[in-house]
Amino acid sequence: MMIQNISLPASPLFLAPMEDVTDSPFRQICRTKGADIVYTEFISSEAIIRDSDIAQHKMSFEEMERPFGIQIFGGREEAMEGATKVAKANNPDLIDINFGCPVYKIVKKGAGAGCLKDLGMMERMAATVVEAAGDCPVTVKTRLGWDDSTIRISEVGLMLQRVGVKALTVHARTRAQKYKGDARWEYLKKLKDTPGLEIPVIGNGDVDSPQKAKQMLDETGVDGVMIGRGA
Repeated sequence: MMIQNISLPASPLFLAPMEDVTDSPFRQICRTKGADIVYTEFISSEAIIRDSDIAQHKMSFEEMERPFGIQIFGGREEAMEGATKVAKANNPDLIDINFGCPVYKIVKKGAGAGCLKDLGMMERMAATVVEAAGDCPVTVKTRLGWDDSTIRISEVGLMLQRVGVKALTVHARTRAQKYKGDARWEYLKKLKDTPGLEIPVIGNGDVDSPQKAKQMLDETGVDGVMIGRGA
């Protein structure tokens, strides 16, 4: 599997970015245990452009963590553009945009899953980050939709591909579900079967065992599996 110039094994395992969990020591442990790619905790674009000590600390990493991604979020294009340039200067292997966090204090600012209420804004934001990142690949993590009435994940996948996003991770729940109920893997299969979608699709949601990881790969055809709380 390839994410632009990043070569990964077939059916790779991704460690999900998780606030207060995926710091550098945890990422290093997971790399030694088989994670093929790891990410920072999500980092506020506003904190990055203000040179926050916490943001700088979150972006630090050891070489053994590669391939390594910095995940950023925000509700302002200007802040996301500036944060992308700062993140790129830290020399990660990729930059990931969080379009999926369901927490109220994030979505009320139009960030995280808040972007699912305005796909035009999501498109502009992604395009801005892709342009600012230059030759550093940009990926996205999102959810199925804001709620059941707004599930347009195939449309979102094609839109993100069109603006230059190189891989898409989907947590197979809506924002309304938050972390409740079952992840709806059938939408991952629908996304993979979308005509014209060529970028890798990484599935996320309810993978808490090796058996579940294999089941997701077999049932949905996703290119890779992202493990969050199960880690």
